[in-house]
Amino acid sequence: MKRDCKTLKMKLCAVQLDAMDTRSKTDKHLQRVSVSLTMLQNTSGKKPRIYTMPFVRIYPLYIAKVERKGRTKKEVDEVIRWLTGYTQKGLEGQLEKETNFETFFEQAPKLNSARKLITGVICGVRIENIEDPLMREVRYLDKLIDELAKGKAMERILRKK
Repeated sequence: MKRDCKTLKMKLCAVQLDAMDTRSKTDKHLQRVSVSLTMLQNTSGKKPRIYTMPFVRIYPLYIAKVERKGRTKKEVDEVIRWLTGYTQKGLEGQLEKETNFETFFEQAPKLNSARKLITGVICGVRIENIEDPLMREVRYLDKLIDELAKGKAMERILRKK
C-alpha cells in the first residue's frame, strides 16, 4: 500500500492507518480500501483503481462492518438503494454481474438529490471538496456506511427531516 502512495496526503493516511492497532482485521481491510479510494490527488492521470474494482468485492466488507456494530445487511441495502435508486432486485443484479464501481454508479437509475447533504471528512478529505464526481459518489457511500456503523438513526442517515 505504502509503495503505491503518490501524494503526501495518501502517505499520511497510510501512516494513520498503520497506527490503528485496535481495529479488527476486517475493519483494517475496509479502511485500506477506503485509503486506496483516496487517490483524489491522482497526479499520474490514471483512473483510481477503485473504479475498476468489482462492487461485489467491497459489498461484504460493508456488511461485516455494520454487523459488528449491531446493524444489518438489510440496512446496508437500504442505504445503497437510497443513494443510487436501485431496486433490491437491481442491486442484486449488479452484484451478480460483478459490476465495477464506475459502472455501478454510471448505471444507477437515479442518484438521490439529497446526497449532496452528505458532508464530512473521510481520511482527512472533505467530501464536499472532492472534485471528481465519481469519487464523490464513492465517498458518499463510504460516509453513509460509516454513519450506519456508528449507530446513527436511519432517518438521519437518509437525510429525512
